[in-house]
Amino acid sequence: MRAVQGALIVASSLQIILGYSQLWAICSRFFSPLGMVPVISLVGFGLLDRGFPVVGRCVEIGIPMLILFVVFSQYLKHFQVRKLPMLERFALVLSVTVIWAYAHLLTASGAYKHRPAKTQMNCRTDKANLISTAPWIKIPYPLQWGAPSFDPGHAFGMMAAVLVSLIESTGAFKAAARLASATPPPAHVLSRGIGWQGIGILLSGLFGTLSGSAVSIENVGLIGSTHVGSRRVIQISAGFMIFFSILGKFGALFASIPFTIFAAMYCVFFGLVGSVGLSFLQFTNMNSMRNLFIVGVSMFLGLSIPNYFREYSASALHGPSHTRAGWFNDFLNTIFSSSPAVALIISVLLDNTLEYKDSAKDRGMPWWVKFRTFKGDSRNEEFYTLPFNLNRFFPSILSVVEP
Repeated sequence: MRAVQGALIVASSLQIILGYSQLWAICSRFFSPLGMVPVISLVGFGLLDRGFPVVGRCVEIGIPMLILFVVFSQYLKHFQVRKLPMLERFALVLSVTVIWAYAHLLTASGAYKHRPAKTQMNCRTDKANLISTAPWIKIPYPLQWGAPSFDPGHAFGMMAAVLVSLIESTGAFKAAARLASATPPPAHVLSRGIGWQGIGILLSGLFGTLSGSAVSIENVGLIGSTHVGSRRVIQISAGFMIFFSILGKFGALFASIPFTIFAAMYCVFFGLVGSVGLSFLQFTNMNSMRNLFIVGVSMFLGLSIPNYFREYSASALHGPSHTRAGWFNDFLNTIFSSSPAVALIISVLLDNTLEYKDSAKDRGMPWWVKFRTFKGDSRNEEFYTLPFNLNRFFPSILSVVEP
């Protein structure tokens, strides 16, 4: 735990520096709508192993959850109570409640009493004994596991994970903006978000959470399902998360929901995020063989290369990169196990080297360029100013010039 804490603390500096120095904003000038298609698409589609393969572990719960959620959120979305689209806005809460109660009924009735251990772990609501073992109150505090230890090898390995998180979050930011009907995030807003995420990773390391912070792809998909993109919702949700983290019994109650239920939701959420990436094709010329080559190759390799790395690691118990330098192995194996990271490397490289001088219009750059700066669109003031009048304390953040 102390080693992971130290690695997170060191690695967080990478995102903090890239974000607040605006270096990531400068890097984003090489991104075009065409180059972002594979990245954003694979942010969603690249998580396919967390979808139906997990649903299949407990089909009697997963399939009803998937069907009920689709029915509530799509087929019955126009059902209103006092002019409020109840089923569209609360499809997730209602379907989870119904299927969770159904799963608990199966558990209490003894339906899984003589089933294999794997089936019980994926279907039962009481298998992990979370509620009985969780404390009533537990207040987390910094360095609760002791002083963090710092090792260069661990730090470099964690930096690779932070880079992957940075790339995936970039795609998720753009997908969230599109699903929320906002303008594409300007360069400095994108970089600012990466900086805040770095601070989140730093706090994760200080509090010993074992994992860092990244954009929730599930929540991005939820925006597309509910059509609710309000900051206030996120702020209230954060309050609930703090509440449940302190009162352990309440947190354990929700943690007892079988993961199969979440996997059924992922089938919809990740699909929505992936489709957002494909929607950027409308701003490009897909009659161009150049564009077809870039999109096709980067998406295929974005799925194929990580699959190779995962299969190799599962059979050989180590990644394809297996030199004497452990930190180097961790770095390469982590980067190339991420579909969005591979897609970004390939698509941006090809897009900026293959006939790029005469293909600005085909790449979608005329549509993209006006959103590069904060003042490029009057709607940015509504979407991207900091909340709680924080712009008074960071006035310079709005005057960053286009990279």
